[in-house]
Amino acid sequence: METVATIAGAAGPFAGGAEPEARRGAPRRALDRLLALPARELEELYREARTPALTDVRGDLRGRMLAWPALEARPRLASALRAFASAESFPWRGKSFTPGADRGEGINRVLSERLRLFRFETFIGRSRGGDFDALQLDYDLPENPPVIRSIKDEIREIEPGVWLGQAYFVTPRRDRLWLYFALAVPQ
Repeated sequence: METVATIAGAAGPFAGGAEPEARRGAPRRALDRLLALPARELEELYREARTPALTDVRGDLRGRMLAWPALEARPRLASALRAFASAESFPWRGKSFTPGADRGEGINRVLSERLRLFRFETFIGRSRGGDFDALQLDYDLPENPPVIRSIKDEIREIEPGVWLGQAYFVTPRRDRLWLYFALAVPQ
């Protein structure tokens, strides 16, 4: 099992003294390595991760869908979805963040870097994944369709420039962990 400190490389992608050329591809490699992990290992990484400050997460971040916990018992389907999620043709490009002092906002980039859909508000709050805080992404906004309003994402930092996220589908009866995703500063 890789630790949070080593997910992007033996010394971490941003180790002191590393040359800028060596660091540029590190977030992409981190996303690729995360994609190879099963949901149970992503859960462990998520619990070990750090709660970022609201101002730590800003700009256009590259996104990658990683794992669907409900599909872990169906390895062929899970593998096919992971392959599609890593393809350049995958429609979700990532998320864009604008932090504020106490709250922020963001939006998803879909199909291209210019098409922005499904705005969310951000704040630090209690995680649905354990007894710790996470940066919350709340889609319950009037302009979003009802199904999108039921999504609650949260992220934690696994290393500088790389965040691991959990997406929950929230109903009146329960919060269901739907998928894991990752965000990284672009290379």
